[in-house]
Amino acid sequence: MLSIQTNNLTKTFGSLTAVNQLNLEVKTGEIFGLVGPDASGKTTTLRMLCGILPPDGGEAKVAGCDIQKEAESLKEKVGYLPQRFGLYGDLTVLENIYFYADLYQVSKKKRGERVERLLRFANLKPFEKRKAQDLSGGMKQKLGLICALIHTPQILFLDEPTTGVDPLSRRDFWMILYDLLKEGVTILFSTSYLDEAERCSRIGLIYQGELLITDTPSSVKDQIGGTVLELRLEDHRKGMKVLEGIGSLRSLVLSGDKIHVLVDDPQEGERVVRDVLKAEKMEMLDLAVVRPSLEDAFVSIVRSKSPHPPFAKGVADAS
Repeated sequence: MLSIQTNNLTKTFGSLTAVNQLNLEVKTGEIFGLVGPDASGKTTTLRMLCGILPPDGGEAKVAGCDIQKEAESLKEKVGYLPQRFGLYGDLTVLENIYFYADLYQVSKKKRGERVERLLRFANLKPFEKRKAQDLSGGMKQKLGLICALIHTPQILFLDEPTTGVDPLSRRDFWMILYDLLKEGVTILFSTSYLDEAERCSRIGLIYQGELLITDTPSSVKDQIGGTVLELRLEDHRKGMKVLEGIGSLRSLVLSGDKIHVLVDDPQEGERVVRDVLKAEKMEMLDLAVVRPSLEDAFVSIVRSKSPHPPFAKGVADAS
């Protein structure tokens, strides 16, 4: 059963095509990760699917509602946590939640028990009287999540909710999402963090407004083709510059202090790498064949569309 289905969904802003004929299916009860760099069309896609932004072409059904003809009915069935959630800093945690309960017209009979459950769910009960402006980044995001859940939506849209959040809070946030999955909530999650993409049921890579591939994280990695060599150097950034532009090397990804080199033939690729580094008098610490990462797969897929994608650097830095 599908909770989200689009057919050639398109959005333009003047001469810019932000989302180009997007065809997407999200199954009921799964967490789907929409993965891409900044300005790839993630936010525009989510805003259209929430009924906030009208498309310029194509169609979509979300929770059984046509996003154009039934936008008002749709808003009752979905929750949306944007990148910059509209919390009121001078209101307490509890006051913010009740404000959104009023916006969603949650009856006073139901809201008391629901608010208590969500506060315990997000571990914010001890902070219910604290002003939102005094919360940490992670706590603010959890409060935003409570506000998006106060009307018990069928589908939850999250637009890069963990950007700028510390690792511990990110982990807590994901624990909450997994608990929501157990309750049958469908989640569409946009991110540029590939470690988060690994946690999703399925993922879709979006780049320059186009959805390039959708599959499970492991299947995406299996479709890369070729072999990945992991290279360790004393100066890996200099190594990146030296190896860039070598035609037989399909892609380079800086992964921490290592360089992942995608090649068609591992023996020939190793020879080329060794020869280039030797000519530059650079010492190689290690070179080994490794399983492709999502970064390797995504950079390879994007490079097939563009010879100089900003995605390669952006995702490597994000993860």
